[in-house]
Amino acid sequence: MIENILFCLPDATKGTIYRIGQMPDLQAVRVTSGIRSHGSEQIRWGLPEISDYNYPGKVWAQYRDQPGHLREAMGWCAERQQSWTADNPHEDVRSVRKQLRGEIEDFYHMEPVLVRKSDLYWDQADPPEYPLDQEGKPIWQDSEYVVVAVIKIHFKSGTIERRDRSTRIIKKLSRTLGTELLSHHIRETLSEAQEVLTRQRLQSCNVLAHEMRNTVVKLGFIFSAINTEIGFLREQWEAQLEKAFPDMASKKTILARLSQLIQSRSVQLNGSKELGELARELLNEQQQLASMPLMPHIGEKWVKNRLLPKWCWLLSKGTLWGEEEEEIRQLLERLEKAIWIGMDKDLAERMDHLPSDLRTIWPKLAYVDFKADNIQILEEILYFLNHPALEIPHQQQTIKILTSLRALVEMIPELEERTNRIIYSLKNGSSL
Repeated sequence: MIENILFCLPDATKGTIYRIGQMPDLQAVRVTSGIRSHGSEQIRWGLPEISDYNYPGKVWAQYRDQPGHLREAMGWCAERQQSWTADNPHEDVRSVRKQLRGEIEDFYHMEPVLVRKSDLYWDQADPPEYPLDQEGKPIWQDSEYVVVAVIKIHFKSGTIERRDRSTRIIKKLSRTLGTELLSHHIRETLSEAQEVLTRQRLQSCNVLAHEMRNTVVKLGFIFSAINTEIGFLREQWEAQLEKAFPDMASKKTILARLSQLIQSRSVQLNGSKELGELARELLNEQQQLASMPLMPHIGEKWVKNRLLPKWCWLLSKGTLWGEEEEEIRQLLERLEKAIWIGMDKDLAERMDHLPSDLRTIWPKLAYVDFKADNIQILEEILYFLNHPALEIPHQQQTIKILTSLRALVEMIPELEERTNRIIYSLKNGSSL
């Protein structure tokens, strides 16, 4: 995220992410910083400076507003769930350096990253322990959100004002993108212990900071996320096929038999270091292929490029399998065909346990590659997921994820246009 914000805003010089821990401590820890190198678009990463927020950071009681203590922008962002913009460092009443030594800091903007309480599924019968303000009153109790992180962006002198274009872009990226994806990530980890949940939040911030490098260019990770959800529909469709035709030689059953044949010769294979290592690698790749709902053409390449060469090499090294060698060759031929079985229209028509419209539309949507030129297919998928006769695991969660991703997809044209203007300006030295 930091890299993309610096890329979007040519006057931004540095960005930092702070993790806000669980209530009531709200431990604030500086996670990472990115600094734009002078005269280039290179960004240096790390935490080179001494800071009170370097690990283990500060707890809420140390940075909140209270009589006789320093007033920090971090405390403002966390308690009020609002941004803080230092557009006049001489008048920045929350500058720690100014309060301690009378030194003037730079221009900066701090933005809290918010997550809806409802996304955390808190039990209303056992409410969380809210942090207290300087008057002993709980904060966030009447808010719909909690703060999970704070982003700080530094700017060149005189290039930022409150509620200007730069602050709006930071707010849009940190809240619209950050909140939606972080909320989903947190939802997936609710069943884990609170310590794991906190670590997953930090991981989400790190993943977001990494993935956002491509956001302003094409937001390509959105298409990848949508294709992952489509892959889940593909996996469920193939499960329906196995249910309707239990005697069918599916990809999983063929790979299971091939793996069984390898394991039946484990003693002989392990007698040779080279053969043993190759057999273990082949077994692992077969198990991976069985567990992944790949598009047929990708699965076909997996078989041809990974499995077939290893099997051919093993079969050329003697007569380990004897009469079973012919079975292996037949299984490999059938595997190449089984990869495509999900698109067999004749089989789909014979799945009488499903309504006819589901039999028609499900494989059509499950084997589509979502790209920028077929965005309308997302509406068809959402319509399909609301079919009254459809019953698949995590159905409502999938609908919510795709609905959120659709909102991001709709932002792509505007962000691409803005990005192209910035790239053109940087390349040609012209003004925006």
